[in-house]
Amino acid sequence: MFNKKGQAAMEFLMTYGWAILVVLAAIGALAYFGVLSPDRFLPEKCTLPSGTACLDFTGSASQITMVIQNSAGFDMNNVTVTVDPTTGANFTCTDADGDGTLTDGEKDTFTCSGLSLT
Repeated sequence: MFNKKGQAAMEFLMTYGWAILVVLAAIGALAYFGVLSPDRFLPEKCTLPSGTACLDFTGSASQITMVIQNSAGFDMNNVTVTVDPTTGANFTCTDADGDGTLTDGEKDTFTCSGLSLT
């Protein structure tokens, strides 16, 4: 007598609707607790302006060492490197030879010590 297609469609939507709602709640909980944070999967980075390259860097709670190369096509004078950690204090680094210059193509090591990044 009566057509039961509407009831079947409604039961289908309700069943899968609840399943989708549970999956979304689980994804939301994982995101809230930081499990899905992209920072956990990305490596630490050394970001410099165009024309300079950060070839390598190592760090600990008290010292950061960076190898920087000048690839700008000209010599750079009075080069300073500043580390800006999330603690809010900036630290200026010194280069290994102490002259503050990077000739074109030169690699130099800069060291920041006395940090407190704990």
